[in-house]
Parts: sequence; structure tokens; C-alpha cells
Amino acid sequence: MNMKKTPRKPVQKPRCQWAGTADPLMIAYHDDEWGVPSHDDRHLFEMLILEGAQAGLMWRTILHKRAGYRRAFDRFDPKKIAKYDARRVRTLLSDEGIVRNRLKVESTIGNARAFLAVQKEFETFDAYIWSFVGGKPMVNAWKALSQIPASTKESDAMSKDLKKRGFRFVGSTICYAFMQATGMVNDHAVDCFRYGPTRKLT
Repeated sequence: MNMKKTPRKPVQKPRCQWAGTADPLMIAYHDDEWGVPSHDDRHLFEMLILEGAQAGLMWRTILHKRAGYRRAFDRFDPKKIAKYDARRVRTLLSDEGIVRNRLKVESTIGNARAFLAVQKEFETFDAYIWSFVGGKPMVNAWKALSQIPASTKESDAMSKDLKKRGFRFVGSTICYAFMQATGMVNDHAVDCFRYGPTRKLT
């Protein structure tokens, strides 16, 4: 007797709860980028701006506008962004590819100028920002999403110093999300398939 076998559904890899199972962009971001230590100044600047843009919104919204942000803001080149004038701001505020919030747009320009000042003082933004965690990732061992804090003493210190240097949209919660995104802290859940691999990264 010829019996057809029922196709097996592909087994989902165990992931952090926030990544979900339906949005390819969210899954790819979780699998390939989130929690991976970044020491590239351009990428660090991009993530600082995007995390600030998320304020009051869902990360999924920003992730789906990421390509629009890269186009609108010269691929996050701080030297170019620092020179934006009022005319450029008006253009940005009519761009549907980004969050059209004047305070967030103007803060991106101001943050680019502050970013360049930090680079001048410390040679790289990387050297400055990673000093808040002693130069190496902080590795946690959370079992549930509910255990992960919204901020820490390290993000408090980072936020305070960034604000002192003229950065905006850098509250402690935003700073902690930035730390998670750039691998300064490893907050993958212990049962996530990325927990082990990212623990080995510096």
C-alpha cells in the first residue's frame, strides 16, 4: 500500500520572545545583529539614532523604516548630517520613509555634531561608548523576557554623560536598548539559539 507521508513543518529555532515568528525583518535582525558586539563607529551612530527614533514607538516600526533612514540621512554619515540646514530639515519632515517628528529629526543633526566632538576627543566613538562597560560585553543569563531590566546603572551613567555632551533622545532606557543592540550587553535568553554563540563574541 502506497501511503503518502504528511510533510513535516520546519522546526522553529528557539528565539527571544520579542523577535516573534512572523516578521522576517525582526527575525533576521535578532538572528544576525542584535547582541553582536559592534565596534564600527558608523554602525554605532546608526543604532544610537534609530534607538532614539523608536521613543514612543515599536522597534518593528523603526526596523521597517531603516532603509528609509539610511537613504534620507546619507547612510548615517555624521559629517554630512552635521551640516544639514533648515532647508534639509523641511525636506526630511516630508519624507514618508522616516519618522516625521521635528524634534527627532533635529536631534539627529545635533547628535551628529556631538558625535563628531566625541570622536575628536577620544579618536573613536567606540573607545568612548564601550568604556561604560569596561570595554567588554556584559553577559546576562535571563530565562524570561520579564526579567530583563529597562535600564541599569551603566545605562544611567551613559545617558547622563551623553546628555552632558549635547546628545538628545538618549534617556537611560534608550541607552540600554542601544547597549543590547550593539552587543555591549548580551540579553539573549538562555534558551535562545543565539545565546551561546554571542557569549563568545567580544
